[in-house]
Amino acid sequence: MIRIAAVGDIHLGPDSAGSLRPAFDTLGDCADLLLLAGDLTRHGTPEEARVVAAEVAGLPVPVVAVLGNHDYQSDRPDLVARELAEEGVHVLEGDCVTFDIRGVTVGIAGTKGFGGGFAGRSATEFGEPEMKAFIRYSRACADGLGRTLRELDARGSGLRVALTHFSPVPDTLAGEPLEIYPFLGSYLLAEAIDEAGADLAVHGHAHLGTEHGMTGGGVRVRNVAMPVIDRAFAVYHLSPSPG
Repeated sequence: MIRIAAVGDIHLGPDSAGSLRPAFDTLGDCADLLLLAGDLTRHGTPEEARVVAAEVAGLPVPVVAVLGNHDYQSDRPDLVARELAEEGVHVLEGDCVTFDIRGVTVGIAGTKGFGGGFAGRSATEFGEPEMKAFIRYSRACADGLGRTLRELDARGSGLRVALTHFSPVPDTLAGEPLEIYPFLGSYLLAEAIDEAGADLAVHGHAHLGTEHGMTGGGVRVRNVAMPVIDRAFAVYHLSPSPG
């Protein structure tokens, strides 16, 4: 049994230094891996990223993250990612990482993702250049996620997790205003997950959403935004398929 701890939307700033560290220090007793599902900072500054990095530095489990829209706010996502990476965090965007956990190869594929909406209520790559660019970006994020999930399969990963900030399904958005669903996620992410295969999908972003959902192909989806799970992290248990 592999134990995946996950949380998103922690929105740390200088005044929150040390706020999560006591909880994170317990991870060695209850989890094998920590996933951070974006919106780690408030405004995407390197100073805020250093606070996040200090919260997870030297933890007894590996830490994997994707960035969220807040982490892009100051147009310096590369510097945010660098601050985290300097403390050993694996920051993913269209790539993946694997870990050997008690003889099981656990693979994490990650992308921030983007919006666009869901089946029957989605934007299309048509019309103004701005709209085409919007959906092309969403599609590129989803394509990167699918590609890296397939890469993990080719590497022989016994368990595969899709880590995003934006949601792949509307299920976990329940509680949010319907009008903003298109800005909270995209069905393209779910299509990529179902086509490539995964054991679990984890996202954040929807503070008023619901924890549990599922893709059309039957992959479990979990919204781990801190306001939703109402704790420092949630833990999910995964078992590799026999053979």
